[in-house]
Amino acid sequence: MEAKKYKDLKLGERGAIISITAYLCLSIIKLIIGNTSDSAALRADGLNNTTDIIASIAVLIGLKLAQKPPDKDHSYGHWKSETIASMIASFIMIAVGFQVLVGAVNSIIQGSKESPDILAGYVGLISAVIMYFVYRYNKKLAEKIKSKAVMAAAKDNISDAWVSIGVAIGIFGSQLNMPWLDIIAALIVGLLICKTAWGIFTQASHELSDGFDVNKLQLYRDLISQLDGVEEIKDIKGRSYGNNEIIDVVILVSSALDIKEAHDIATRVEQVMMKDYDVFDVHIHVEPY
Repeated sequence: MEAKKYKDLKLGERGAIISITAYLCLSIIKLIIGNTSDSAALRADGLNNTTDIIASIAVLIGLKLAQKPPDKDHSYGHWKSETIASMIASFIMIAVGFQVLVGAVNSIIQGSKESPDILAGYVGLISAVIMYFVYRYNKKLAEKIKSKAVMAAAKDNISDAWVSIGVAIGIFGSQLNMPWLDIIAALIVGLLICKTAWGIFTQASHELSDGFDVNKLQLYRDLISQLDGVEEIKDIKGRSYGNNEIIDVVILVSSALDIKEAHDIATRVEQVMMKDYDVFDVHIHVEPY
């Protein structure tokens, strides 16, 4: 099972590399066309894609570090590396998001005299189509290898596709003697960058502080309590190491059982959780009922 986990991490690198390639090409095009066509929205979208490059690189580095096997000072492995990388990426994204917002506010204060070139709108539409196909690829890959990091990248991809559509609408709308629509689109892009960054930060900080989905924990409690030989669950806790779930359970069994029988019940719980529910590791403590 562990070997498969490492193999899946290696496959996950493909999604990050494809995202990096797409974002690199699109950010260069958007920043060039955004400046030549004087579109604040397209420039903001280009800056958004530069943060996506950094975020995708962080995911790639995290996936590579997570593949390192346990060593003497990391006995649980390096699974949390991708979560740490995600948090670093969120800080960078927030900084760029604020930069985009400040630029848009300055444009409002200074006033916009003319609408941007319509070419910027077509660039936004083409970008949206490209990011949609990147999203479809990463989503399929994430479902195949059950990777939270790659799925987060896929969600970022589809978010960027919607941002580009919004940018195109703002630019096309500005052609109707409403140049302020381009600036409004830039403001929206800045807010979406900050919102995405905040979502990544909260999820990463939740996992790094050993937070765990209470609904899933209750599900596991119900499942284990129904297994033969388990009289009651005294305590159950969960934590995550990257995409891996670790469950700690204290189960109560009949005091009339001998050590081997109690051990067999604990083994059965481990097998069910690991094989049927893809839990990476289960630590079980047995006490008499």
